[in-house]
Amino acid sequence: MKMFVQNKVLFMAQAAMIAAIYVVLTLLGASFSYGEVQVRISEALTILPVFTPAAVPGVFLGCLISNILGGCILPDIIFGSLATLIGAVFTWMLRNKSKYLAPLPPIIANMIVVPFVLKYGYMVPLPIPFMMLTVGIGEVISCGVLGLILYAALNRYRGLIFRTTA
Repeated sequence: MKMFVQNKVLFMAQAAMIAAIYVVLTLLGASFSYGEVQVRISEALTILPVFTPAAVPGVFLGCLISNILGGCILPDIIFGSLATLIGAVFTWMLRNKSKYLAPLPPIIANMIVVPFVLKYGYMVPLPIPFMMLTVGIGEVISCGVLGLILYAALNRYRGLIFRTTA
């Protein structure tokens, strides 16, 4: 019983820390975290489900809070956050595959969802395929490049940082 409670507390603490880091990184880089061309440095954290399942709710809540605090409209708060959740879930599912596959789910999810939010929520007059390209490039930079750099930095210490018991 004690081990179960410790694991549950550790899971919640890891999720909360990841969410907090996501929010801070998004708001610090707010000038390029929102809009048609966006590179959210915080999206690099979408690689973390490879290390811990706590990252799934962590990045989702971080994105949700960032979108609320960033002044996003309701469809962006809902669907943008869901895109990050979908990406995190599929990254978790790919955790035992190649590290190069891990950034793909959040890139693809955001590339598909965010342009529709921009077009129909914010009434951005650009064509959806063009916004898929611009959002996709931003996601490749943040999830692909920065995410893999983060992966390389954390992988050496994964047992220490992301242990499953207290």
